[in-house]
Formats: sequence, structure tokens, C-alpha cells
Amino acid sequence: MAAPSASGVNIMLSIVEKKTNSLDLYRPLRNYIVINYSEREAQNLEDDLQTLKQFRSDIERGGAGESLSARRDLLQNYYKALCAVESRFPISPDRDHVNTITFTWFDAFKNKQKATQQNIHLEKAAILFNLGAVHSQMGLSFDRSSVEGRRQASHSFIAAAGAFAFLRDNVSMKASVGTSTTLDFSVECVGMLERLMLAQAQECVYENTIAKGSSHGVCAKISRQVGLFYEEALAALSIAPLNQHFEKVWISHVQLKAALFHAEACYRYSLELHDKEEIAEEIARLKVGLSALSESKKSSPRGAGQQLLDSITKLESNMNTNLERAIKENDRVYLMRIPPASSLKPLPSFSMVKPMQMSEVLDASKEKMFATLVPDSSARALSRYTEMLDDVIRTQAEKLQQGSELARVRLKEMDLPDSIVALEGNLVLPAALKEDVEAVQICGGPAGLEGELQQLKDLRKVNHEMLIQIEEQLQKELTEDIQFRNQFGTRWTRPQSSTLTKNLQDRLNKFAANLKQAGESDARIERSVRENSGLLSMLDRRPIESALPTLAKPMMSLDQNEDAVVGALKQSLRQLESLGAQRAGLEDMLKEMKRKDDILPKLMASTGSYEDLFRKEISKYDQICGEIAKNLEAQEQLLMNIQAQNDDFSVIFNLEDYKASREKAYRQIEAAIAKYREIKENINEGLKFYVTLQDAITIVKQQASDFIITRNIQCREMIEDVQRQISGLSFHDNKSNSGYSFPVPSQPQRTYSQQQPDHTPSYQLPQQQPSYAPSSPYQQAPYHAPPASNHYAPHQQMPVNPEYRQPGFPGWQGPPPPYYNQSPQQQSGSMPRPPYTAQPPYPPPQNQNGGYYRQ
Repeated sequence: MAAPSASGVNIMLSIVEKKTNSLDLYRPLRNYIVINYSEREAQNLEDDLQTLKQFRSDIERGGAGESLSARRDLLQNYYKALCAVESRFPISPDRDHVNTITFTWFDAFKNKQKATQQNIHLEKAAILFNLGAVHSQMGLSFDRSSVEGRRQASHSFIAAAGAFAFLRDNVSMKASVGTSTTLDFSVECVGMLERLMLAQAQECVYENTIAKGSSHGVCAKISRQVGLFYEEALAALSIAPLNQHFEKVWISHVQLKAALFHAEACYRYSLELHDKEEIAEEIARLKVGLSALSESKKSSPRGAGQQLLDSITKLESNMNTNLERAIKENDRVYLMRIPPASSLKPLPSFSMVKPMQMSEVLDASKEKMFATLVPDSSARALSRYTEMLDDVIRTQAEKLQQGSELARVRLKEMDLPDSIVALEGNLVLPAALKEDVEAVQICGGPAGLEGELQQLKDLRKVNHEMLIQIEEQLQKELTEDIQFRNQFGTRWTRPQSSTLTKNLQDRLNKFAANLKQAGESDARIERSVRENSGLLSMLDRRPIESALPTLAKPMMSLDQNEDAVVGALKQSLRQLESLGAQRAGLEDMLKEMKRKDDILPKLMASTGSYEDLFRKEISKYDQICGEIAKNLEAQEQLLMNIQAQNDDFSVIFNLEDYKASREKAYRQIEAAIAKYREIKENINEGLKFYVTLQDAITIVKQQASDFIITRNIQCREMIEDVQRQISGLSFHDNKSNSGYSFPVPSQPQRTYSQQQPDHTPSYQLPQQQPSYAPSSPYQQAPYHAPPASNHYAPHQQMPVNPEYRQPGFPGWQGPPPPYYNQSPQQQSGSMPRPPYTAQPPYPPPQNQNGGYYRQ
């Protein structure tokens, strides 16, 4: 029964498979199909019958010559095939059933004992047992000297535990009926094997934990859980009926393993205590572990593996060494009192494994074998029973839901448990209102509005300064033009700056008006923030529930029974909650019972009236239906008591006034949220306005700069022409070939001594001149500035403006660049309308609440 692992590390156990006799399933099942259905049906199912026959033949060979993984797959497939057979072939001694099949299986631990039954559950139980045994053998086959090998071994032991747990919970009792049975099928035996497999799986995890160098505390917890699993297995092996069924080597192995890992946990835990300088408890833990090892070696039967004994000896040596060291340190340094073992707390444990869920692995619901073979009578009967059962489940579920809804509505009417919660100081806002407040606080709350108002001021200041800068530039150019005009008189024939800059000045004036009205809007926002600061301040309270009124005891009371009334009401509410939880459990029980209620095998095996079987099966639900009725009756009585208690509570604590004040607080919070959102929206609108206006001013600033540069070039050209005229020079040669070179503008005034008469410059209209085609008129409400799109096309060819046809100065070749006073109708058709020729976009407000924002 016991075999060391291949790696030579600590010894573990695997389970051998059960043995069986040869059995022919093919002929009895085929005869049943021919008798109850037809020869044609038997021919159609020939492949399924042959597959089943081959499965059984392979099982009988006991795995000789095949790998463990192939053996595992065979067992799983055969088990699902048996589930298909169970639902279609009634195997029993009855005359009308398949009564020529007898299953025989020998005990895995006592080979001379056997079970013989005409019961397919015996076959299923044996297959599940062998599946667990194969998984245990696979676990032992891996090389546990490596991390990956230990991981695979642990997974196999977990699967083995899952197979034994599935056998215990689903098949064991059905296979143990009658007198012909074996002990290895019993609930006690398969439960012990499940614990043993879990212990070995956890042991593999522990070995990996040590290999990874985990902390002493973690190792101690995992080691302790290994010992607990072994102790549970030992407890089952030490009492009847298993204590006389297994070899002594089994008991010795499990007992020593339990003591070994208990001592290992004490040893690892003591190392952690030593690091913490808790020497007294360290000494006590080491003594407990050594005592466990000593007692197990004395009481355990002989026959344990030498590897296991060597492990115990090595651990004892390490623990004795540490114990001697700790005692010396305590005697010399710490002088602590050693606590008795009885006063020590149980060592902490942590389970890293649990049985694998085999329900999906062994699910036969999708099994195609014999899928077409369902007796008509059984199918009709099953459908009838399902309808009856669904009606019962639906009726009871509706009762449960109605009971829960009734309790919810009645409590809502009585304002429970909110009033009790308020009395305890645990105030709660309605969920929707709570979410709104949290959204405000996330955005910065009322306290953050001051910073946003400052942003408005800063942006307004930037726009104002830009306007001043543009005005100064234009004014400087105008002053220079007037100076030259006064100096040269009628010779200074270029258009006046005041005429050419009228359009720009109009735009600047409108921008200034916009800024002025926006400043007024900003002032209204600031005033609104100040006027509503008291209302808004409650949104900054954290938690917001502190802004709600509290429900307190009355200051004066005649009979001083407030606590008794509150205590009785709380107790009743707890009872009501308990009844609700009970209803939820009853509903789950109904669903679970229905899920597990499979009467198809009983229908196929039944020889009497189906109606009698139905009544018997439906009666299984009578108990839970009665519990549902009792639950609803108890709830109704309890609600009546709660109503009376709540009436007393309302009178004592003046609940109506509290509700009114609470609703008032809710409305105040809602009003504060609405006002905050209004102000926030206005501020955001203002920020957007200033940013957009800044873009528009930037465009005008660029246009003004271009205008000044062009005027400077013209000024220089005209000064040279006037000076040539004064000097009597002719400037009419090659005029058609001259043009602008656009040099960097020079000083506007030059003395006559600077003239160079022998260098006659040519002068003609520029072929390419900056053009300015602004966007649509600026006619939006405050904080809706014109779009700051780029309408500046510096290289677009512009048509000649016929407005200036007066005689020019000598050498003058035509009108000035078309930008200066070109009307919107004279601009290129590809250009949009100028944006700054509309009426002022900010008319005076019609009332105190006008403007862009809503107050």
C-alpha cells in the first residue's frame, strides 16, 4: 500500500485499484433493447454497445500496459457511459429488468473480500474509487525533487481527493446497500482517503514553500495544516470500522506523519519567535514539538519507512540544538518564565489545497451514448412529474417573494430602520443625493470656486493688456503719420492713418465693450458666490451626513423607558431580518432540491402506478413548504408587534418633527447642489469666453502689426520720392519694372543729406500683400466670443481697390495695398465675411438676472 516517491524524498502513499471479474454487458443490454424496443433499434445502437463492451474489457485488465493518464481517461469515460446506462437500462433482479448482469468487485485493502450486486451503483462506486487510486499513483510518479514535479504531484493528489469526495457524497451510500458490500466503499473509508490525499497535496506545497525560501511564519502555517490533515486521517484509522481493516504500516505511517508536521510547525514557528526575541515561548514550542515526536515513536506500530524515520531523527536533532541554545540564552540574558504547554495558543494554519470539483469532469449530461433510447412511457411520466414539481416550486417562490416585498413596504411606511439608524448617529443620505454631493466634492466643491474666479480675473487682465498694446502701436503709427504730413504738407499724399485704421479701431472698441460687460458678468458671479456662501458651505462638510439633523433622546421623560422601547424595537427588527434570511435559505433549498430531483431511474425501474410514485416524490417538498408557511405567519405577527413598538417610539422621540427637519435638510442640500452647478457652469462659460476672445484679439494684433510694417515701408518709399522731388530729380524712369523689396522698416524721418540721387529706386504696387478675411460677425451672447479661426492669408493676391483714384505723388504707381479700407463686399469671394462689423454683441441686460448666466 505504501511506496516511496521516485525522487527519494519524503515517503508518501498511493492507493491500489480494486479488482473485478469478467462481465459481459453487451448481450444482456442488446436483448433488453430488442425485447422492449426493436431489432432495428438494437442495430442502430450497435456502436454504443460495442464501445461499452470495450470499456468494460479495458477496465478488467487493470491498467496493464497503459499509462496512468490513459487509465484515468478510460475510467472517466466509462463512468459517464455508466450514467447513460443507468438512466435507460433498469438493472435489478426484477423479472422485467436487466436481471442477468451481476457486478463483482474485490476490496482494495482486503483482497479476499468482495461485493456482488445486481446494482449499477456498485459498478459506478468501484470506477470512482479506481479513479482516485489512479490519481494518487500519478502523484507518486512525479519527480518531487523539482519545483515543477512537486506542483504536478500536488495537483494529482488534489484530483484524487476530489474523486474520493465525489464517491462519498454521491454514490457511496447507494453502493453499500444490502449485505454484499466491502468496507472500502464506506463513507468512513473514502472520507479518510480524501483527508490523506489532501495531506499529501499540502505536503507538496510545503516542500515548494521551503524551496522558495518563504518566511518562517508562512512555513509554520502551511506545515501545521499538513499535520491537521494527517491527524484527521489518523482519527478515522484509529476507530472502528477502519482500525481493523488496514495494515499496521498504514496507521504507523499516518501517525508519524502527523507528529512530524506538528513538530515541523513548532520548529518553524520557534525560528520566527527567536527572531522576535520571544525566547520563553520559543522554548515552550520546541518542547511541545519534541514531545509530539517522542510520543508518536513510542505509540506508533512498527513498519514505517526508513526515510520517514530519518526525517524525524533529523528534525529532532535540529530542534534539540535550538532548544539548548534558547535555554542558554534565556538563562544568561532574558531570564523569562517558560509558559506551560497548556497555556499556549494553537498554532495558526493555512490550507493551500481543497478537493477538486469532479462534477464537471464526470458530467454525463452531454454523453451521446444511447441518447436515442428513452422509453416513451418514462419520457411522458417524467414530463408530467416535472410540470407538477414546477407548479409547486413556482407557488412557493411567489409566496416567499410576496412576503419579502410586504416586509419591505411595511418598514418603509414606518420609516424603519432609518429612524433607528439616525438615533445611533449613523445618518445616511439617499443614494442619488449622496452621489450628487460626492460629484461636487470631487470637482473641488465650493472651496474651489475662488481659484476659478481668480482664473477669470487673470484671463480678463491678459485680454485687456493685449488691447492696450494694440492701441499703443496704432497710436504711435498715427502720430508719425501726422508728423510727416505736417512736415511735407501737400507732398505727403498717402491716405491718412485714421482713415485706414477705422476698421481695426472699431474692432478694438467692440472687444473693449465685450471685456467690460464680461467683467460685469464676473462681478455677478462673485456676488452670487458671496451671497450663497452659507448655503454652499454645507457641501464642503465631510462627511456630508454631518449636515443632517440628529435624532436624540428627549431631554425630559416621565417614565424613563426610552431605552426599553428602542431595545424592543431593535430586537424585533433583528428577528424580522432573521426571517428574511431564512426565506432566502428556503428558496435556495427549493431550487437545490429541484436540481437534484432526478426520478428518471425510478421511473424506468418502476413497476407500479406512476401517480403513486409522483405523490411519494412530491411529498419530499411538504416539509419545506410547511416551513415557508410558518415563516410567513411569524413575519405577519412580528410586523404587527413592530407597528405597535414603532408607534411608541414615534411619540417618545417626536419622530414627525425629525422627519420634517430631515426633509428640510435634504432640500437645502439639493438647493446648494443646484446653485453650485449654476455657478460652476457660468464660470466654465466665462473661461471659454476669455480663451476664445484672446484668440480673436491675437488675430487682430497680428493684423495691426502687418499694417504697421506695411505703413513703415510706404513711409520710407514716400520720403524718398518727396526728397527726390525737392532735389529736382526725375523718378519716372522704369516705373513699371520697379517693385517692393520689403526691407526691414527704417526710421520714419530722414534728413536731406541722406539722399543718394544717383541711386534711383523703382516703386510699384506690391504683387503679394497680406489679406485679412475675418470670420462671421461677432454676435453671440456674453462669454460667446467669435471663433478664433485663422483668417490671415499672407500670400493671397488681392484686387486693386478703386477707392483711391486721386492723383498721387510723383512716382506713385497706384493705390495702397487693398487691406486698408477694403469693405466686406469688395473682398475676394473665397474669403468669409469680416467678424467684427456687427452690432455690439453685448447689449445692456434687460433685467437684473440677464446676461449669460442663470441666477
